[in-house]
Formats: sequence, C-alpha cells, structure tokens
Amino acid sequence: MFEQRYWDGKAWTDHVFANGTQSMASMTGGQPEVRDTTVQVAAADPRADGGLEPASTSASAGSVNALLAESIPLVGARKHAEKLRGEVARLQGLIDQYGLQEVAVLDDLKRHLGQEVDEVRGRVAAAAAELTSRRADIVAAEASLLDLRGAVEVQEFGLYDYEHPAEDSVALGAQLEALRADIKTAIRTGRATRATNNFTFNNSSAKGAKFVRDMSKLMLRSYNAEAENCVKAVRAGNLPTAQKRLTTAVEQIARLGTMIDLSITPYFHQLRLRELELANRHLRAVQAEKEAERAHREELREQRKSEKELAAEKARLEKERGHYANTIAALEANGDREGAERMRARLADVEHAIENVDYRAANIRAGYVYVISNIGSFGPDVVKIGLTRRLEPMDRVNELGDASVPFRFDVHALFFADDAVSIEAMLHKHFADRRINQVNLRREYFRATPTEVRDVLKAHAVELLDFKLDPVAEEYKATQALQSQ
Repeated sequence: MFEQRYWDGKAWTDHVFANGTQSMASMTGGQPEVRDTTVQVAAADPRADGGLEPASTSASAGSVNALLAESIPLVGARKHAEKLRGEVARLQGLIDQYGLQEVAVLDDLKRHLGQEVDEVRGRVAAAAAELTSRRADIVAAEASLLDLRGAVEVQEFGLYDYEHPAEDSVALGAQLEALRADIKTAIRTGRATRATNNFTFNNSSAKGAKFVRDMSKLMLRSYNAEAENCVKAVRAGNLPTAQKRLTTAVEQIARLGTMIDLSITPYFHQLRLRELELANRHLRAVQAEKEAERAHREELREQRKSEKELAAEKARLEKERGHYANTIAALEANGDREGAERMRARLADVEHAIENVDYRAANIRAGYVYVISNIGSFGPDVVKIGLTRRLEPMDRVNELGDASVPFRFDVHALFFADDAVSIEAMLHKHFADRRINQVNLRREYFRATPTEVRDVLKAHAVELLDFKLDPVAEEYKATQALQSQ
C-alpha cells in the first residue's frame, strides 16, 4: 500500500493509504513529519501511555529504551505499535511486582557494602598503625644492635660493664653515665692510646702498623683491667692509694711501650681517675650517713639515760619530801616546833631540787659542757668538747675513759648552762678547721690547747667558775716514769 498526501496550498495533508485508512502518524497524533520510508519514535514517554513511574532497575529501563529505539517499519506499523504497548504493559507489571522489593534489596546491599567499606578502612588503619609500630621496633632493634656491636668493640679493649659503687647514687648516677659514655667514645675514636706511625716490621710498614695496633690494644686491655680493679678496691679513706696505683700502671705501660712510643693518653687517664673519684665520693657519703645514724642512735641512748636518771631522781626526791612532811607532822603533834622548823628547811631544799629536776626534764637544751683531754691516748694539744644532760656529768666522762682508751680523761672544764647546746655549737664552729675527724662530726676531737678553749669561752662571755689548764694525767705520767727506769 502506498501513502498519499498533497499540498493544499497552506500545509501538507495527512498520510492516507491507498485503501483510505490513515497512517500511523495520524493514529498516534499526527505530529511528526515523515519524509523517509521509515518513521523513528524519538521520545516516547511511558508515563504518557500508561501512567507508569520510571523503573528502578537498569534491566527494565534498558528494555524500554531498546524497544523505543527500534525503527518502526512503514508496513505493519499498527501491529508494531500494539507490540510496543504490550511490552510496555508487561514491563510496568514487572515494575509494579518487583520494583519496591528490588529497591529495598539495593538499599540493604548499599548499607552492607558501606559497612564492609568501613571495616576495610578500619583494617587498613590498623594495618598502618601496626606498620608504624613495626618500623619503630625495627629502628629500636637496629639501635640495640648498634649498641651491642659497640659493646663488643670496646670489650676487645678490656672495657666491660661492671657494678660501680656510684650507680645507686641519685646525685652521682647521671655523672657516672656521662663519664662512661666519654670513656667508650675515647676508645672508639682512638683517643685512649697514642703510638708512633712510622714503625716497620721485617721491612714492612703494613706489618709494623699491625704490630702497633695489636700492642696498643693489649696495653689498653691491661690498663682498663687495672682501672676496674682500682674502682672495686677503693674505699672511703684510700682514694690517694688507688689513684697512685692507677698512675703507676700508666707509667709501666709507657716504659714497656718505649720502642713504639706507646702510652696511655692523659685525657683517657683523667677519665678513669674521675671514675675512681666518683666511686670514692659515693662510698664517703655512705660512710658519713652510717656515722650520722650511729651518732644519732648514741645521742638517743644518752638522752634516754638522762631522762631515766631525771625520772629516778624525781621519784627519790618525791619520796624524801613525803618523809619530811610526815616528820614535820609528827614533830608538830608532839609540840616540838623547833624540830619542825629544821625539817621545813630541809623540805624546802628538797622541793627546790625537785624544781631543778623538772626544769632539766623540760628544757632539753640545758646541760653540762665539758672540755677534756687524754695526752696518753691522743697526745698533747688535743681536746674533746661535748655536752651531757646527765644529773652526774662525771658519769659521762668516766664512760668515755673506759677500756676503749688506755688512759682516763682529764677534765679541764665542766660547767652547767641553760643553753649548753648553743655553747657547744659555738666552740665546734670556732675550731671546725682543726677537727680531727672531718667525716664523722660526732667525733668531737680538736687540735687545740685548753688555753685556747678558755679564751674562746671568755670572748663569748661564758661564765666559768673553774678551768684547769694543765692536765693531771696521773696514769700516763706514772707509766712514763716506770718506762724510764
């Protein structure tokens, strides 16, 4: 069948088949102009044909688009249009049946994929943190490996890590650590020893250099071993002896290495002497602490003795006061007023003694200052200056002169003072530069004469009733007389 149309003077007429029926264009609206032998459906909207909403699945949308994009043949257009409508209806049914469910599935899938993405990101972050930690461990392991290599290197020269007395010291620990680092650095950089560079062995400079290196290492091992032994053997009071021992080792190495001008450098020797000094300083500090603790215990014992004596004396006086009170009451009952007055005078003395005991017990600064000497034990011009709170101060002097010394002490001054602590401290401060024991300050011996002590007491307006300048020293002088026979 052929389509026919013509120009009516104003516009083209609709397509009409030869049998009188209208073409597809007139049935579907007649808007597009068809010039070719086929008609293209350019923009079909499913919603205009059936009220459909766009499908949510790509498969359905693809099917519709594919159908709409097909060429509509000239022959059989009506049938093709019916086919399109049927396919659109079928697809709309599928969308109505499965569209919402697919959307929900897609939402669940999207949510699940989001969770998986978050988990993957978390694992990536954890892996990154683990990688950073492993890298830090690698760096630490490499540093430790370097330290071990350095330790092995210095051990070849006889330098080992050993227990040093100053390691436990809060004040000296940091200094010791820095000093040990300097010692190791000096060994690694070749600043510990020095020797000639022009030595040849069997006309070979290489063999000569190797011989110098081997001898330097051997001598340095010997010196480091001696330094370690000196540190372990040093005591609080023998630092000069240990230093001299180490210096002697330096001199011996210099003599043995004369052929190659081998010697320990003064710089390295000073480092090891410094290490020795730190050990001695710590030991002296420990000894001073022990001496102070011992002196404190002795002071407490002396104080307890004094308190015990004061308590016993007060109890004795209280008992005596009770006896006098009973005696006075009995004399007054018998009419003996004169006897009662005599007892009252004695009772007043007892009460005054009780007051003194109470004052001594309450005032811990009150006591007796003593200046004593022992020329048979310590020689002339040596005095001991101390104090005691005993009721009988000679008890303390006799204790000091017991079997621990060969002769008894001679007393030059022994006087009571309300502030005996201040007087003793003043004398100690004045003669501080003459103190015999500079470590234990409780050893109160000074190189001074009794005359010098008396002059200092007078200069500070200390009241003295008696001061003996010349010691009696009976036992010592008798011993001297027997030895001269």
